[in-house]
Amino acid sequence: MRRTPRAEAPERVVVLALDGVYPFELGIPARILGAADGHYEVLTCTVDGRPVRTNADFSVAVEHGPEILATADTVVIAPTSPDRITPGLPDPIAAALDRVRPDARIVSICTGAFVLAAAGLLDGRRATTHWQLAEHFGRLFPHIPLDPDVLFVADGRILTSAGAASGVDVCLHIVREDHGSELANTVARRCVVPPFRDGGQAQYIEYPVPASGAASTAATRTWALERLDEPLALADLAGHARMSMRTFARRFNDEVGLSPGRWLIQQRVARARHLLESSDLSVDQIAGRVGFATGASLRQHLHSAIGVSPQTYRRTFQAVR
Repeated sequence: MRRTPRAEAPERVVVLALDGVYPFELGIPARILGAADGHYEVLTCTVDGRPVRTNADFSVAVEHGPEILATADTVVIAPTSPDRITPGLPDPIAAALDRVRPDARIVSICTGAFVLAAAGLLDGRRATTHWQLAEHFGRLFPHIPLDPDVLFVADGRILTSAGAASGVDVCLHIVREDHGSELANTVARRCVVPPFRDGGQAQYIEYPVPASGAASTAATRTWALERLDEPLALADLAGHARMSMRTFARRFNDEVGLSPGRWLIQQRVARARHLLESSDLSVDQIAGRVGFATGASLRQHLHSAIGVSPQTYRRTFQAVR
């Protein structure tokens, strides 16, 4: 859901650091959102304003206590050890979260989803967290539908992301939703990270080591991205990779976390979104350039992916160009 940026003051983002916080993830919002041309002000707080220990060999001192949460447009819960979180939140954490405005956007990185779940903020919503913790999360919160295969989930005003660098993905998504792909891509370049990452968490799950000399599908993915306007079939992809279709499909899914067909649709939709934002091409013209047979097919796939029509998407994002 795209939020309307405020015309003057930057959006205030408050990051909550809990005891045992992971320092890499704690710094992601300031690094990514801080590179968005002044559209965001990123502040950090703890539940009592005091320093917190990290899961490394140092502590972090902050400038703010929990009162700053009441002023936040977006609240980010940085991850901590899941062993510290139970279905019943400690009183200081619960009291801090009670300060968050009802209309604030709330984001969790990695195990921050455990905090949101314990606070009841994920009831009735889809969510994700680090794939290694999916079973533990399910035991603690069996009523919450968890998708361990994606990098992040945006469900209304609540966003949850997977492990570590997926915090980068969700922060770039926030910039893209608030201010369009052009700024999100600029931020990605400044931070030397990809504006989109292919697939989901499945590509990072530990699988048996492939046989020595096993080929990758990476070169074929690059080849396909240069030919999205062509009717690429599984046989075409497998032929380029010099594999049987069965071997290629299995290896592709292991590396990317998606079937070749689903991946192609995802890439075509992403290319179509860029063209809707950056050009005045008609829907039928865009469909042809990204490999959908008709404008109707593009409409169907775009609506399935993000829930809006091409015209609505274009009006929304061209307004912030």
